[in-house]
Amino acid sequence: MDARSRRYRRTARTGLALALPLAALAACGGGGGTDASAEAGSGKGTISVWAHQGQKSEDAALQDAVKSFNSSQDKVKVELKLIPGNDYTKTITATDASKLPDVMEFDGPTMANFVYNKKLAPLDTYVSSQTMANATDAGKAQGEIGGKHYGLGMYDSGLGVYGNKKLLDAAGVKYPTGLSDAWTAEQFTDALAALKAKDADGKVLDLQEANGYATEWGTYGFAPVVWSAGGSLLKGGKAEGALDTPAVVSAMKTFQSWKTYVDPNTDGNAFAKGRVALSWVGHWMYPAYSEALGDDLVVMPLPDFGNGPKSGQGSWAWGIGAATKNAKAAGTFLDYLLTDRNVTAMTKANGAPPATKSALAASDLYRQGGPLQLFADQLAKPCGDSDITESCVTVTRPVTAGYPTVTAQFSEALSAIYGGADPKSALEKAARAIDQDFSDNAGYQIQ
Repeated sequence: MDARSRRYRRTARTGLALALPLAALAACGGGGGTDASAEAGSGKGTISVWAHQGQKSEDAALQDAVKSFNSSQDKVKVELKLIPGNDYTKTITATDASKLPDVMEFDGPTMANFVYNKKLAPLDTYVSSQTMANATDAGKAQGEIGGKHYGLGMYDSGLGVYGNKKLLDAAGVKYPTGLSDAWTAEQFTDALAALKAKDADGKVLDLQEANGYATEWGTYGFAPVVWSAGGSLLKGGKAEGALDTPAVVSAMKTFQSWKTYVDPNTDGNAFAKGRVALSWVGHWMYPAYSEALGDDLVVMPLPDFGNGPKSGQGSWAWGIGAATKNAKAAGTFLDYLLTDRNVTAMTKANGAPPATKSALAASDLYRQGGPLQLFADQLAKPCGDSDITESCVTVTRPVTAGYPTVTAQFSEALSAIYGGADPKSALEKAARAIDQDFSDNAGYQIQ
């Protein structure tokens, strides 16, 4: 597998390769009303578990966890089914709730739609209080609707700006060392200009352009610009007055102005090979970047557009099928799956930040003093999906069954803006389309 292919695989693991599955969800319909409740059952017997097939190392970690669980006791037996990642969300969407497994994995932004269509049940009653207490606040925020939790994850995600210290120093650019001294948007732009002056082709920034912006990468990667400008993708069930504010329009004009500095990065190696000094991407690129740059690699927060630096968060999580007849046994398996042993094995396999407090604190990468402490610091200041203040950092993508429409409209607007469209017009158009869809679907209310 070439470098670019590996990059896409890593991206997919954070929940960013969902453009087609999410579009399919938008047409799913037929849900709403009161959520479904699973049957408790005996807590014994065989349960079915579905998961998406990812990198071989991750698949092996999950298979080992299932094997270990089955051999550790004789009351519950797990039968695991791995479904190819590209087909996974579409498979759940196309499967009647009565035919879904007792336990299933899902990508964070799809959860609310599955709840809306009565395919997931609350798990609060079935996992232990210790498991729930050990989940990070950011992880719980992704899985919560109306005070009930429908999902818990083994790992999370985060964004930052990776820097090449050698190139930054050569251009005389002072760079942030943590959240407390994050660049302002103006300082980030000034740094680009200073770097350009020392660069042969003037292309000093990687924005993962090759991923495309009319995709889930567009939303995950650059919704933080909206949040940092004091806006939101959705507020009180509406996009108008949240997505298209003057501050967000101004921030998007700044984003648009950076295109002149961007290396298209079609080979996936712009940063690793030293063609650019800065790369705006997530935790998943750390292994490749660390190997390429060694001690010259620095990790910085995204720039501050006025409401504090922000980052996306959220990833794959686990839930209980609404039609299960044995939710007690499902909860027993989830308790085991979310222990330090299994969370650590999985996050060592994929490099992601653990979504449990104890595993995060013990992680060589993310613990205090670790090379990726910034991502843990960001996740320690979650905003949820609605209360986006200056003091919080990681924001959950809107937890709504209408998320497919939100991400499709925002990412299309972002792509158009990057291509030269007027930011105000593009954002207003997106906001109107989102609000019309929500109006047509009674706000996608889940009670």
